[in-house]
Amino acid sequence: MRRSKLEIYEAILSALAKRPLTVDSVAYRTNMDCTLLQRYLESLVRHGLVQEKVSGRKRLYAITERGLAVFRTLSFQRYLDKIAKSIRAAEVETAPTPVITNSEDESLKDEV
Repeated sequence: MRRSKLEIYEAILSALAKRPLTVDSVAYRTNMDCTLLQRYLESLVRHGLVQEKVSGRKRLYAITERGLAVFRTLSFQRYLDKIAKSIRAAEVETAPTPVITNSEDESLKDEV
């Protein structure tokens, strides 16, 4: 199943939440193509959610405080959606089933 852009951004921020990573490392953790990932990273850098760091010959990407706040919000929203889905499933399972009483049976016979 294809992931939405929001899910892709969340996956990238999740990968970077622990420590700064190279493009290859982020691509491996998010199961994405490096060239496509690079475009997403550029967008995240442009919006201030990720920063690019050069360490020697390596180019690392790290999540910013703003990016961490967005990631936590997205994670919390996913958690709330999961709870809401569980509540709806529980309500369906515990919904009372209609019972036909004898008086209703007799009124049905009269109509036939």
